[in-house]
Amino acid sequence: MHDLISHAHRTADGGESPEPKPYTMKTLGETKVGKTVKVVKLHGDGPLKRRVMDMGITKSVDIYVRKVAPLGDPIEITVRGYELSIRRADAEIVEVEEAAKRAKPSAPAPKK
Repeated sequence: MHDLISHAHRTADGGESPEPKPYTMKTLGETKVGKTVKVVKLHGDGPLKRRVMDMGITKSVDIYVRKVAPLGDPIEITVRGYELSIRRADAEIVEVEEAAKRAKPSAPAPKK
């Protein structure tokens, strides 16, 4: 009989730790309406990547997801202060992370 192979990793003290969870990237196409995300990386190459970059979607830029069409394509976003509709296939090459929560700007002090 064959011994079962353990998928646990050995720790420094000889014990076993559970296998690490695989990293799953989140794409712009998976982002829910009303969320703001930050671009981590653009996957793909060639004309598709160039077109996405020409739309202003580059690393570290914040994107707000405004609407998604009833059938899921296209996605309406706000990027760099303008509104843009992007195909879901194009949005799938944009890796994103949750944008940091920003404090709302305080109201200006009243003038006396």
